[in-house]
Amino acid sequence: MSTEKTYTPSVRKQALSVLEQVERGEQFSNLAVQHVANEVEEKDRPLFTELVYGTLSHKRYIDYQLEPFVKKQRIKLWIRWLLRMTVYQMLFLDRVPDRAAIHEAVQIAKKRTHPKVAGLVNAVLRNVSRQGIRAVEGVSDAERLAIETSHETWLVEAWIEAYGLEDVERLCYANNEPPEQTARVNLLQTTRDSLIKELEESGYAVNESELLDEAIVNTKGNLAFAPQYERGLFTIQDEASMLVARALDPQPNERILDACAAPGGKTTHIAERMGDTGEIVALDVHPHKKQLIESLTSRLQLSSIEVKTADATNLDGVVEGSFDRVLVDAPCSGFGVIRRKPEVKYTKTSQDVESISQLQRKIVESVLPYIKSGGTLVYSTCTMMPKENEQVVEQLLLDHPELSIDISWQERLPAKLQTYVRNGTITILPHYAETDGFFIACLKKK
Repeated sequence: MSTEKTYTPSVRKQALSVLEQVERGEQFSNLAVQHVANEVEEKDRPLFTELVYGTLSHKRYIDYQLEPFVKKQRIKLWIRWLLRMTVYQMLFLDRVPDRAAIHEAVQIAKKRTHPKVAGLVNAVLRNVSRQGIRAVEGVSDAERLAIETSHETWLVEAWIEAYGLEDVERLCYANNEPPEQTARVNLLQTTRDSLIKELEESGYAVNESELLDEAIVNTKGNLAFAPQYERGLFTIQDEASMLVARALDPQPNERILDACAAPGGKTTHIAERMGDTGEIVALDVHPHKKQLIESLTSRLQLSSIEVKTADATNLDGVVEGSFDRVLVDAPCSGFGVIRRKPEVKYTKTSQDVESISQLQRKIVESVLPYIKSGGTLVYSTCTMMPKENEQVVEQLLLDHPELSIDISWQERLPAKLQTYVRNGTITILPHYAETDGFFIACLKKK
């Protein structure tokens, strides 16, 4: 067991504040953590980050442990999150003794409200400590797994139907593991070896990716604060996301449409793979996201990208057959990035999946006329829901005989992932290679 460490009480207050913001829908957890982390002392940032992501990741299981002692209608939002955050420490952090975690929670409650509330917090937490781990019993495999890994039961059932219980067990547990920070080297500005050397000299612990030649993996510190980041030598991006540009396989001097481009990671990857030649038209329906893409493009010193605010379902004024390749990285339920945004597990519903899949089909249908004969369409999402993935592609092929699956693109996949290709498409589950969950399909137009 790890020895106890001393942290300032404020770090727990700051974590509690972020948890409340996320619950109220004010910010995604990853953005809130990034914003508040700057206000946290450097020595306390690991605990701060772990408290936020850990509590969110294990929320349902924590609530199951609290259930015998707490009634939902009896306590305010901040008190519930204070209890959850403390129980997370009690269950998952062996370096924080129960008595220390409970003491800190009581002190926070005393300073924030009436002493009676602090007494309630103390009593509930001591009851949980005395109870020990409450086993999940007498329920179906799906319900047990959903509670133990803090997913919604409907979601686990849908995944089991698609992938089987064994894979879904591994998937759900992988969703609760903190992701490694990976980055894509801007090979137009530096080499991977040179960047690794620079980052190591700056105090980071960086290794080559086992999946991709242009990727690195960081295990110490946050690369977003590295001076090499500001110089445009790399972009923080998950390895599964990097596979999309490989599937598209853009060639120098081609004309490319990225129909749903924000925040621009895949757009800029395409430009880098083309040697910053040709023309990439990057679209997003939200004006503020246009600025995100432009900022990234500028930082990476790329000149081949034209960013426009436009609705991909209504591309009036675009010349038909004018693009060699089109990428539709479609808006989706986001279940593939649960490790980075744990709240997604609880906020999305099966009805959301249905409505999103209809939008996805509308977008793909809209862009088809703008692909040249012999051109390529790549459809991708960061989710693992067949209704948003395989079923969208299957319907597209039924409705458009001029389209066919391009099976040759799997040769551009890392060998480790090639075994997971099914019918020319791939669904990457997080435990396959410790990446985000992703779906990629590559199609050819006659």
